[in-house]
Amino acid sequence: MNAPVDTERPGQRRLTGPGRKTRDRIIETAAELMFHRGVGGTSIPDIQAAAGVSASQIYHYFGDKQGLVLAVIDYQTDTKLDQQRPLLDSLDSIEALREWCDRAADRQDAMGCAGGCEIGSLASELAETDPSARTDLAASFDRWEAPIRSGLARMQARGELSDSADVAALATALLAAIQGGMLLSQIRRSSTAYRQAVSVVIDRIESYVPRDTA
Repeated sequence: MNAPVDTERPGQRRLTGPGRKTRDRIIETAAELMFHRGVGGTSIPDIQAAAGVSASQIYHYFGDKQGLVLAVIDYQTDTKLDQQRPLLDSLDSIEALREWCDRAADRQDAMGCAGGCEIGSLASELAETDPSARTDLAASFDRWEAPIRSGLARMQARGELSDSADVAALATALLAAIQGGMLLSQIRRSSTAYRQAVSVVIDRIESYVPRDTA
């Protein structure tokens, strides 16, 4: 019988406490630099200097720069989703959807609409050049979309959305509006585009609410 294939990434197993802290510091530092400079504009020496580690430590924990990039994708996804909880896990009413999107717009305003989406920025840079990163980014967006779809499904199960509503398509449309709205808001330095895009999709979702429950 063949031994099981080890599918874990470098640095994800058998870490000591200090080792875990060092690995986490490298990821957090790389994520920050890559968000502001892009993946292509961030070198291993840049990360070394900012994190206060050696090149050998980076290669020990991640294997190579691509391994570090994949770890950054995981980190940015976890951070983005955690930032949106508990609202993200309770998207089962029109009011909750609007509040969730309004909070995100308020965060954009607080940052002057600079920087864009951490996950979206990585996707824009890597989707056509790094197949492994594209696969991981697709999974990241799936994780983001899943709570939207789940909330809409709960509404439909309670009779608060018509059976004719395609909850999967509506969840995808809302996530697409969020991403496109964030990009336009970043370019225009105004959250107006984001607010308009998500409002149109939520209005569409609301159109499936039966009149006797509206």
